[in-house]
Amino acid sequence: MPTRTARTAWNGTLETGSGQVELSSSKVGTYDVSFPKRAAEDADGTTSPEELVAAAHSSCFAMQLSALIATAGGTPQSLEVTADVSLGPDPAGGFRLTGIAMTVVGEVEGLDEASFVQAAEDAKAGCPISKALTGVDITLKASLA
Repeated sequence: MPTRTARTAWNGTLETGSGQVELSSSKVGTYDVSFPKRAAEDADGTTSPEELVAAAHSSCFAMQLSALIATAGGTPQSLEVTADVSLGPDPAGGFRLTGIAMTVVGEVEGLDEASFVQAAEDAKAGCPISKALTGVDITLKASLA
């Protein structure tokens, strides 16, 4: 299996510095990051580690769920997956991910709501990014369109 690479170039202190995250393997882009914007409600054109985790988690989950729907005898027509990743203080000091709220709405042929929800729960438990984030509380809301 392949290894994927991202690179960050950072200049300055945490409070006044900034950097750029490069998605090196895919070469799809370089994105600005800064701690003040990371901690603000408005990202103002910058990304953050939490947004990148949300992107990784939502895409991994969608792939896993599409496979599990097929295994259960269904055919996924579309899946709309949102991952909301929250950053907050760590009681031990610093910051930590305080939760991930996953939401999926699916258009699926051949599965009823209960079977879809079960496949979604199994995808939440089985996708590699979920497995990597076992120290974070992950919630899931799943429904058919």
